[in-house]
Amino acid sequence: MLYTPDQTAQLPAEGFRYLLTSLNDHVLTITLNRPEKKNALNPPMLAELAFALAYAHHASDVWLVVLAAAGDTFCTGMDLKSLLVGDDETASIPEPAGPVRLGELMAGLHKPSIARVQGPVYAGGFLLVATSTYVVAAESATFSLPEVKRGLFPFQVLAVLLNIMPARTALDLCLRAKTLQASEALMLGLVTDIAPVDALHDVVNGLLNELKQFSPIAMQFGLRAYQQQKDLPPSEQQAFLHNQFTQLQQTHDAKEGMAAFLEKRQPKWSGS
Repeated sequence: MLYTPDQTAQLPAEGFRYLLTSLNDHVLTITLNRPEKKNALNPPMLAELAFALAYAHHASDVWLVVLAAAGDTFCTGMDLKSLLVGDDETASIPEPAGPVRLGELMAGLHKPSIARVQGPVYAGGFLLVATSTYVVAAESATFSLPEVKRGLFPFQVLAVLLNIMPARTALDLCLRAKTLQASEALMLGLVTDIAPVDALHDVVNGLLNELKQFSPIAMQFGLRAYQQQKDLPPSEQQAFLHNQFTQLQQTHDAKEGMAAFLEKRQPKWSGS
């Protein structure tokens, strides 16, 4: 993470410039709030996203994360104007410790995340969608990688797409700048659920309520192990995963879950 636990002990009291955040019943909702620019990602907005995701990662009271967007477009990716002429805007938060790479930040979140996609997703916006645990998209949402039309290539997006679809399919999306309808994105695994746009909130809430029934610490262990075992040779993966299971057994939630099962009652999760 690009921010320490001390730096992100709390969200900015005055709020962010380009994000809206709310924490309710262990769910942190992060809303991209630059609708006049179709939520294009400029450096200050990227820093705010890094800060908010670091807060979500470190805060024990955050069990689940929802990524949403204001306006009619989810995200158009990087702000090309800021790439060409730079951005001298005064930051609203401390400078991150390094370059902001959304794919890495989302992978390091280690908490279930849901992207609530109400409108089109372009270019670098895929980094938020393809790395979320779940993606609930409006039936009218579309998904496109137009970089080759601008003389660019979505290198980082390709890397995250390769985790969820065959290589030829991912390459084709990047090379031909095709526009996917939500139903096509669902078939490819980029989207996990589709719904009418006016039902998105209810579908996401239903998924959140289901996830809240389960141990948050168990899900965090599982998501962290999923990322970490990728870097291990096959000969070391099973030993690593066995060790993770042993550590998880020592947590309060694991002991509570097993006790609740034996006592035939609902568990009371603490997230510890």
